[in-house]
Order: sequence, then C-alpha cells, then structure tokens
Amino acid sequence: MEGGENLSPERRRDRMKAFAKKAVSVPLSVRTGDLRKRAASGIVMLAIAGGALWAGGIVRDAFFVIIGLACLFELARLVMRATTRLYVRLLGIVGGAAYIGYAVYLLMMIDVVPLLVLLFGVVICVDTFAYFFGRTLGGPKIAPRISPSKTWAGLLGGAVGATLAIVLYGQWGLPEEVNGPVAAYSAVVAGIAIAIIAQSGDFFESWLKRKAGMKDSSNLIPGHGGIFDRIDGLIPVVILVGTMLIVKYPHWLVV
Repeated sequence: MEGGENLSPERRRDRMKAFAKKAVSVPLSVRTGDLRKRAASGIVMLAIAGGALWAGGIVRDAFFVIIGLACLFELARLVMRATTRLYVRLLGIVGGAAYIGYAVYLLMMIDVVPLLVLLFGVVICVDTFAYFFGRTLGGPKIAPRISPSKTWAGLLGGAVGATLAIVLYGQWGLPEEVNGPVAAYSAVVAGIAIAIIAQSGDFFESWLKRKAGMKDSSNLIPGHGGIFDRIDGLIPVVILVGTMLIVKYPHWLVV
C-alpha cells in the first residue's frame, strides 16, 4: 500500500482533487440551474398537448402520429450512430417502430379523455418528483454506467409523484367504475409500478444515447432535448396500461 510520503506530486494532486469532489457538495441552485428553461418548455408542451386532447378526433390522433413519427426519427438516428452493423441497424429501427407504433396505436384507441389526461399527468409527476428528489437528496446511483443522473432517491420521488397523481385525480377524474378501486393500497402499488416502468423507458433511451455518444436525442425542446427524451418514460407506461385496457376494459377503446 502506498504511503502518503511516497506519493509523487501528481499523485497527491489527483488525490486532493478526488477528496475535494467528495467533500464539497454541489449547491442546489447549481443542480437545478436549468429549472426555469425546463419549466417554460414544459408549459408550452402542456399547452399543445392539452389543446390536442381538448380538440379530440382527428386533431388528437394527428398529434399522436406526429409525435410518434418525430420520436421514431430520433430513435432511428440514435441507432444509426450507435452501430455500423447493417442488420443491427435494421433490427433496431424495426423494433423501435413496433415499440413506438404500438404506443401511438393504443393512445389513438383510448376513448376516455380523463384516462388519457391521467396517463400524461402521472408520467409528468414521475419525472417532476424524480427530478426534485434526485437533485435535492442525491445519494446512490441506480446504474451510473447507463444514466449517471438517475438515483434511488429519484426513483422514490417518481413513485411518490405517481401515487399522488393517481390518488388525487382518481377522486374526480376517472369513470365511476374505477373510482372505488383507487384506494390507498392500489394507488401505492400502481404508483411504484408506473415509476419503475417509466424509469425503465428512460434507462433504455439513456443506454441507446450512450451507445450513440449523444447527450440528447435532439435539441428540439430547450432544456429537455428531443421528443424521445421527453416521452421515453411515457411509451412503456402507455403500452402497459393500454394492454391492460384491452384485457379488462375493452369498452374504453375505440372499436
């Protein structure tokens, strides 16, 4: 083992830098420095999505299709940069088209607007609470090699946000037949499940971006990156909930 007196000046300097990084915490104002830009972009996105849902019909469906195509374009670009193997590129793009396309199909099939609002709202709450819990509490990373910014505290915050959204919105926004089942236990279980699934979608995109050597899927949305960056957690949640609707509540879907 090396003793302190035997270290070279360069080695001592490196150790001092490592110690300083551990000892000095980054101020919260720095960790949340992009909050204003993210909030402004978020308000614009909510206004556009809310307008499409309010308009309904072909406007709503066209909005879903446009978002899906933009997301697929960004995913394809990531795949193209992540590998030079032709068959891997083909499989990645075809798989991505199936993944995104199925989610868009389910969104177009759901005929209960309050449920669509809840789907968007619960994922927004997952992202928002995960952001504040993770930036404020910090702590151990979940998978630092894939996504260095994701912490267990953030996952906890996402579960809290999803649970609150389900409980509060379930009191008045959902059809009568499911107002009863939205009890505390069910909401907690659903909130944890949705937070984990949303984070899984986030990790999938983070892994793909790391393979492609890109920070964001695009720079379309200030403070958020691209469309794929914004809905990476929504896609698997829609797939899970939409598939459950097909099995349990098919009358909520457009035939």
